[in-house]
Amino acid sequence: MAQEVCSLKAQLREKEKEIADLKNKLAQLEKSHTSTLELRDRVTPLTPLKAKASLSNEDIMRYSRQLILPELGVQGQLNISKTSVLIVGCGGLGCPLAQYLAAAGIGHLGLLDYDEVELSNLHRQVLHGEDNLGQAKALSAACAVRRLNSTVECIPYHLQLSSENALQLIQQYDIVADCSDNVPTRYLVNDACVLSGKPLVSASALRMEGQLAVYNYHGGPCYRCLYPVPPPPETVTNCSDGGVLGVVPGIMGCFQALEVLKIASGQGSSCGQQLVIFDAQDARFRCIKLRPRQAGCVVCGENPSITHLADYESFCGSAATDKCRKLNLLSRDQRITVQDYKSVMDSTEPHLLLDVRPPVEVDICHLPCSVNIPLSSLEERKIEHLQLLQERIRQVKQQMAGDCLPPVYVICKMGNDSQKAVQVLENLSGSEVDSIMVKDISGGLMAWAKTIDPTFPQY
Repeated sequence: MAQEVCSLKAQLREKEKEIADLKNKLAQLEKSHTSTLELRDRVTPLTPLKAKASLSNEDIMRYSRQLILPELGVQGQLNISKTSVLIVGCGGLGCPLAQYLAAAGIGHLGLLDYDEVELSNLHRQVLHGEDNLGQAKALSAACAVRRLNSTVECIPYHLQLSSENALQLIQQYDIVADCSDNVPTRYLVNDACVLSGKPLVSASALRMEGQLAVYNYHGGPCYRCLYPVPPPPETVTNCSDGGVLGVVPGIMGCFQALEVLKIASGQGSSCGQQLVIFDAQDARFRCIKLRPRQAGCVVCGENPSITHLADYESFCGSAATDKCRKLNLLSRDQRITVQDYKSVMDSTEPHLLLDVRPPVEVDICHLPCSVNIPLSSLEERKIEHLQLLQERIRQVKQQMAGDCLPPVYVICKMGNDSQKAVQVLENLSGSEVDSIMVKDISGGLMAWAKTIDPTFPQY
């Protein structure tokens, strides 16, 4: 009899444990269902964070491995939990940054991005997956962050940061992280942070290199102190143009998370007066000491002339987007459409098709019968490539009747480098090579893929 009672009690304890587990799962499901993420398309007031008086048992277990660090401790964790951070850009930098801030228990996490997830994002933007294609990046990132740490309050913003909304948004956060990939947004975020008195943790990544600095922090310089004048638009390269190895923005985004957490916890950043440069090819970091805050800076100096946000696209001469920029360096007479070039091909008219992309891009895809001479070789007047160009021009000339100038059509990926090449070729024509008639193919190979041949690879 006693043995049967003990057996029944043991079974009852097992059932009670199963019921408790089921109740816990139900509570989690109900919590996730009732707190659906709201994708915001405008700036709205942020609910103030309630400071914790102490850490819960769950907090202690979750953050135990960082709590035992003397540099952090309980007070550092409490500081992190009451800090709000705005991430501008949920791409290659913003994804790892958001991931580690959420894992560390940041209080509020604002995630801003105007774009949607594309297939070409997935090799570096690690919060997004194939199931998120076409979804707003801010929402995709927020959902991934919530799965990691449901105690962090995420606010996804699907909007373009502008002069009209930047101050209202940035003033609500304690720290701002610039993960954008265009010059106008960098100036906009910098000026808004200075006017709002917020530290700015800024990073960039391109090809095999990355950079990081903390601006407007403890009397240090702002972005304008170092770069008072924006670079010419045609000299700016982004990931769409120049490429990037996915792990590089991952490393720099993690570095941003480190500096944000040091500031949030009360340790302070060591990057307020230095630029950190990462060379992925040589696996090497180096630091460059930055010049101090400039008394004559137009936004953070002693007598600033910028007291409100302006038109940053006009100031920089480029669009506030990380998409491939579209240059307009030539007149309409100097360019033809991809449809026009298709007609030239179909007519078998003698001509030279010059592909001015780097060889690594030509290996990805190219049009048949094109000759590859990179733009850099034309600009540097490399003898072997000028000789190749002259040889091909003469071959075209031999196929032509009469005294017409041999036609040379120039193509690249998007129609930007090809315009520069046309300008170089016009200077070469009649001097370093035979006289030619040269035209740019507008929109380049990507326009060809979209308009003429949908089976042509896009990259």
